[in-house]
Amino acid sequence: MSSIARLPQMLTGAAAPDSPYAWLRLAAALCVGTVACVGTWSVVVSMPAIQDEFHVARAGASFPYTVTMLGFGFGSLAMGRIADRFGMAVPIVIGALCLLAGYLLAAQAGSLTTFSLAHGFLIGIGASAGFAPLMADLSHWFVRFRGLAVTVAATGSYLAGALWPQLILGSIAARGWRETHVIIGVAAAGALLPLSLLFLRRPTARTMAAAEAATAAARGDLGVSPGALQLMLIVAGFGCCMAMSMPQVHLVAYCGDLGYGAARGAEMLSLMLGLGIVSRLASGVVSDRIGGPMTLLIGSFMQALALFLYLFFDGLTSLYVISGLFGLFQGGIVPMYTVIIRAYLPPREAGMRVGTVMLATVLGMALGGLASGYVFDIFASYRMAFLNGLMWNLVNLAIVSWLIFRPTLRPQAA
Repeated sequence: MSSIARLPQMLTGAAAPDSPYAWLRLAAALCVGTVACVGTWSVVVSMPAIQDEFHVARAGASFPYTVTMLGFGFGSLAMGRIADRFGMAVPIVIGALCLLAGYLLAAQAGSLTTFSLAHGFLIGIGASAGFAPLMADLSHWFVRFRGLAVTVAATGSYLAGALWPQLILGSIAARGWRETHVIIGVAAAGALLPLSLLFLRRPTARTMAAAEAATAAARGDLGVSPGALQLMLIVAGFGCCMAMSMPQVHLVAYCGDLGYGAARGAEMLSLMLGLGIVSRLASGVVSDRIGGPMTLLIGSFMQALALFLYLFFDGLTSLYVISGLFGLFQGGIVPMYTVIIRAYLPPREAGMRVGTVMLATVLGMALGGLASGYVFDIFASYRMAFLNGLMWNLVNLAIVSWLIFRPTLRPQAA
């Protein structure tokens, strides 16, 4: 029987983790993430046009991005809860409709306020369906290759950043930003709604029961309650992204201050994000061999090392090398929280728990960039801003180290 003839059976019949259907679901998840996460990139590309349209300063034109990321963060939590209760198809449908409505409303916006509200309450929330809940969902469908599956699902956001901006820039130049927003909304919904059909199936009761038993045993070895572990992962996620945001948000400005020009900084940022894709996928393969906590520890330590190097080397070649290393080190950090959550916490709550930690990472990125700016304003030096990021990274490193060494140091019951 051909693969096409077997497709209806694959979509409706029972399937075990790591089955052919699981790999089909993973491919569909990558497509969903690449499409849905347009919501986090279009607002950046459109910023100059929005600034001209509404006659505002650059700070005002940046406001829609801030509210988009807040919508994305809180949407991750809400979409995760919905996925836990109703399955992954429902968040994808909601995300598609939110993106369609948000882009149509933004296209008709007569003020920056309306444009921002469309992004915060519709586009940001719609885009969130393509990240945290997808990672949580894929974690149910893979055991042997869970780390790889989670990181592939997370890579959709990076691919969206690689593909969408050039398409949007070309469309704005040819048709204007308003028509472009209509096209984005229609295209996103037109792609996501059919893809949602591939996510109608839910894990079997037997699969979930086995997962519950495995996580309960692992948590018993760790000797910590679900609530306490969740709180530690929230703090760890916030800390790592407070650190991660420093180079990502300020690298272009830093290069400008050093006299290298913004174009050089943009090249370094592109290099960093491009190598971040490599890092993200490689971390999935590594975690399937040595576990999520150890993979996270390695990534956190290497990210701290890169931040440390930024303190002492500011030559042009050095900055290219360090930025490339930073990309190779940091890309796999965030998906590892999903791998850890699925190893230790109740699987039936995976969407909500992953969404909560992803909200912490988004807030870390948002506040980290702001905090680094304030530190720079106070000390008139990016060296202190890099040091601030390094201190937050050490908080993350301490928590992850505790997770790894806690079972060894914990007294065993007689």
